[in-house]
Amino acid sequence: MDEKDFLARQFESNRSHLRSVAYRMLGSLPEADDAVQEAWLRLSRSDVSAVENLGGWLTTVVARVCLDALRSRKSRREEPLAFHVPDPAVDREGGGGDPARQALLADSIGLALLVVLETLAPAERLAFVLHDMFAVPFEEIGPIVGRTPTAARQLASRARRRVQDAPATTDRDIPRQREIVNAFLAASRAGDFNALMSLLDPNVVLRADRGEGVGGSRQLQGAANVANSALLFGKSAAPGRVERPAIVNGAAGVVTFVNGTPFSVTGLTYAGGKIVGMFILADPARLAKLDLAFLDQ
Repeated sequence: MDEKDFLARQFESNRSHLRSVAYRMLGSLPEADDAVQEAWLRLSRSDVSAVENLGGWLTTVVARVCLDALRSRKSRREEPLAFHVPDPAVDREGGGGDPARQALLADSIGLALLVVLETLAPAERLAFVLHDMFAVPFEEIGPIVGRTPTAARQLASRARRRVQDAPATTDRDIPRQREIVNAFLAASRAGDFNALMSLLDPNVVLRADRGEGVGGSRQLQGAANVANSALLFGKSAAPGRVERPAIVNGAAGVVTFVNGTPFSVTGLTYAGGKIVGMFILADPARLAKLDLAFLDQ
C-alpha cells in the first residue's frame, strides 16, 4: 500500500467524526461536508510523517476551517435574520439507509442546542464544541483560536452558561414522541384548538426560518400562539401536501412535501409529555440542498 492509499484509508476512518465536529461547528450539512473535503485536500498536500495522532491533526484542521467559515459568515451577514434555524439531520424512523447519515445521527445534537450555538462568537463556539462535545484539551484548543489555554477555558465557560438555557428533550421515548406529534398533526387538521393546547407546554417556542427574501424568520411563544398558528397551517393545506414521519436530530419530527418537493422540516423538543420547542426550516433554497427524497418514496 503506497502512502496516498494509506492516508486515504486513515482519513475515511475519521470521516464520520470530522463530519460531526463540522456539523456542530457550522450547523450546516453542506458546509460541514465542504469543511471535511478541505481537510482531505490539506492532508493530501501535507507531510504528516511526523504526526503521531492523525485523527487529532485532522480534527484541528477541520476546526480551523470551520472557524474561518464562521468568521466569514459573521462578516457578510449585514442584516441577519432574527434567528437562524440550522440544517436538520434527518433520517427514516427506525433507521436504515445511508451509513453516513446514520453515523451523523448516532450521536445527534438537538436543534434547540444548535440554535443557541448560532448565537455564540466563533471562538466561543469552537472552544465549547471541541472541549465539551469532543473532549479536546484546552492546550490544543488555545492555539487554534490564538489564545492561551486559560483564555480558551474561559471561552468555553462563557459558552456553557449560554447553552445551559437551551431547552432540551428529556422525554427520549421515540414511540411516545411519535404519538405526541401525530396527535398534534391530527388536531391541526381537525381544527381542534383544545387538543393542540393539551399537547403544548405553556411556554412552548416556535421558530420558523423561511430564508431571506422568502418570508424571513418568525418566532412565536406561548401555547395559544403556537396552537393558533397550527390551526392556520392545517386550514391552508394545499393539494398534494403530505407529512412524512422522520427522525430529526434524534427526535420524532416531520418532513412536509408538496407534490414531491420538500416544503419544510420540523424538529421538535419534548419534555414532560408535551412539546416545548418547534424548529421549522422552510427555506426552499436550503431545503433543495438536503437529501430528503428518500422520505417521500
